[in-house]
Amino acid sequence: MRTADEVAKLIDKWKSEGRTKPEIITMTSEATLGWPYVWGAAGQYCTPAYRKQFANRSSCPEGESKLILSQCQVCSGKKSDCDGCKWYPKGKVRIFDCRGFTRWVMARVDITIAGGGATSQWNNSSNWAAKGDISTVPNQVCVLFWKDKKKAGVMAHTGLYLGNGQIIHCSGTVKRDTLSTKGWTNWAVPKGLEGDTPYPETKPTIKKGSTGPYVTECQNDLITLGYDLSPYGADGKFGTKTETAVKAFQKVSGLTADGIVGSKTWAALDAAVGPEPDPEPTPEPLLFTVTIPHLTGEQVADLLKKYPDAKAKEERG
Repeated sequence: MRTADEVAKLIDKWKSEGRTKPEIITMTSEATLGWPYVWGAAGQYCTPAYRKQFANRSSCPEGESKLILSQCQVCSGKKSDCDGCKWYPKGKVRIFDCRGFTRWVMARVDITIAGGGATSQWNNSSNWAAKGDISTVPNQVCVLFWKDKKKAGVMAHTGLYLGNGQIIHCSGTVKRDTLSTKGWTNWAVPKGLEGDTPYPETKPTIKKGSTGPYVTECQNDLITLGYDLSPYGADGKFGTKTETAVKAFQKVSGLTADGIVGSKTWAALDAAVGPEPDPEPTPEPLLFTVTIPHLTGEQVADLLKKYPDAKAKEERG
């Protein structure tokens, strides 16, 4: 686990190298892996004083308050200082809750995400250049949200999507996760990040239980190749029917028929389906010359109104 000072020096180094915003966001979030979750925190140092401050907030749930204090060897009375604590590797680290983590990381590249919680962040239109359902998540760095199933209009959790199915979020600690994890419902691209080039696409491994756009793509490929996925079709849900079709395709392709779509199966599907055909070129319009004798100027004007692409040329015999 890196210290806060080590991460700050790395960020300065990446900026001096001219790294892009998505690169700095990705590397910063990876550099903070293992840093602790504290309810209400947004990047403050992990110290006994700050832990007590957040634990004693009137809005802090009782269970969270006890957890904040019990995880600190000073606050819990086990020791008089931070030496030897897992949250104190060689110096201070920082503390976050989920929305505090995304906000702090984005701020390292001068992107502001306003709002005191995940719900207020999501609802603040000034934060976002684009938003959508998780089934349409773009393959680029953005923010993910998790709707509360029991409370309408409430976002229960948030994290950072790094593209290629990879997620880093703060829950217990700053940790890795994958897009296939159940719960994520929405994505949003912050303003200031929309112009950055997404990473090259690497398709994630999918298997029975997976959902989302990559499952739909796989199903469409299988249907194109003649595999039966009725009655559900390309519904974005990797069920028994899809698994059976994948195994059958893998068997005829000389692959291990395990029903798991990894890099080799994706490559085989892409090769079997082939590239999308180039669109038919738009034919050039046919042009005709029509001679109509003895028209008056008024008649010519009427014809040009009726046929706006026509041109009139006067010829005298």
